[in-house]
Amino acid sequence: MSFYLVLIALIGLTVTGYYLGRSRAIKSVDGNARILHSRPHYYGYFVALWCGLPAILVLAVWTTMQTPIVESIIQSSLPASVTSDDPAQLSLIMNDIRNLASGNITSGEITSDLRETADRFNSLVAIGDLARFGVILSIAIAAIAFFRSRITPSFRARNRVERILLVLLIISSTIAVLTTVGIVMSLVFESLRFFEKVSPAEFLFGLEWSPQTALRADQVGSSGAFGAIPLFAGTLLISFLAMCIAGPVGLLSAIYMAEYAPTKVRNTVKPLLEILAGIPTVVYGFFAALTVAPLMRDTGLDLGLVISSESALAAGIVMGIMIIPFVSSLSDDVINAVPQSLREGSYGLGATKSETIKRVILPAALPGIVGAFMLAISRAIGETMIVVMAAGLGANLTANPFEAVTTVTVQIVTLLVGDQEFDSAKTLAAFALGLVLFCVTLCLNIIALTVVNKYREQYD
Repeated sequence: MSFYLVLIALIGLTVTGYYLGRSRAIKSVDGNARILHSRPHYYGYFVALWCGLPAILVLAVWTTMQTPIVESIIQSSLPASVTSDDPAQLSLIMNDIRNLASGNITSGEITSDLRETADRFNSLVAIGDLARFGVILSIAIAAIAFFRSRITPSFRARNRVERILLVLLIISSTIAVLTTVGIVMSLVFESLRFFEKVSPAEFLFGLEWSPQTALRADQVGSSGAFGAIPLFAGTLLISFLAMCIAGPVGLLSAIYMAEYAPTKVRNTVKPLLEILAGIPTVVYGFFAALTVAPLMRDTGLDLGLVISSESALAAGIVMGIMIIPFVSSLSDDVINAVPQSLREGSYGLGATKSETIKRVILPAALPGIVGAFMLAISRAIGETMIVVMAAGLGANLTANPFEAVTTVTVQIVTLLVGDQEFDSAKTLAAFALGLVLFCVTLCLNIIALTVVNKYREQYD
């Protein structure tokens, strides 16, 4: 039985448990739901949750552990001459068995022993799938029968359901926090390994970035230069150019849609504007590389300027277009959240519409607008594909937007592409760059929260 078939059957049993629990509660009071402690649907939710949650947990654990257990059984049945050889050879044999069992191409000749082992592999997997199906269905059916029998008119179903949901929320938030902690700790530990090879002063204040290093002692190669200032400068330059476009355009479009646009225009224009946020960044990269960059270069030639085919200007323009919806949509929502009474009070004092917007609405919406700008800046700093395709990979320390530059995120991707050795400074530099990027984003969030808390207005 496939995983999806088991999941569909489990969902069906969970829905069945809901209706059985609900009907049991109604029958226990002869149809008079007012006698029940909780609303009838809470009894259905109670049975459904206890039917689905334990079964889903067992399903997840079983699915995760089944393949390693089967492979361990198969590996233990292999001849001793195979298991005692090089671990790499054993790994290759197991990979051939898996490929042959799934119908894929193997690395060598298919022998009768290999085919027999692959057939045994498939047989064990089939037995495991069938056993999983039986166990999951047994758990779900037993849960329905047991918890349905506990339903009485005085049973506090709503309290139990809310307690279960509270536990699920706590578990979900804990997973999110632990995931964040894990990401941060992995960056910190790997960055510390990098700083054992390269001094932090050289990394943070060096002016030359050339991370090519020799991977082996007997290999001829560069010792590497890890000054990240050109990367930081390129990131700030492209982000600044992007915000010069996204900031004014996004904010002014938000003001127009919130204060001036008729309802029909707003209902049409706002979704069209937000479509920009759903376009994949690689499409923006193609647009920048094939359209905007040649246009900038040809325009520069007409004006007597030398603009590189891969320039920060082209990447900044396209990135600015991409993040317009982040500024526009959030600012629009914040402006609409300003109480109408403030507008009416301003008009009552004789202020015009433009004066009301400038002196009443925008100051009241300032914290939300600042938050929208900070989110847009974080999005610009973290963008990769547009810079790779439009601005190049050259780590140039320049403030000229007509020249090619690179960013932190682009170098992280470049350093981790292909087969890498995680003991070299070249590869570990990616984690140090990631840590710096994380710290910058954290600082932007702190600034946004500070501004919001300082200028927040409380309304009745």
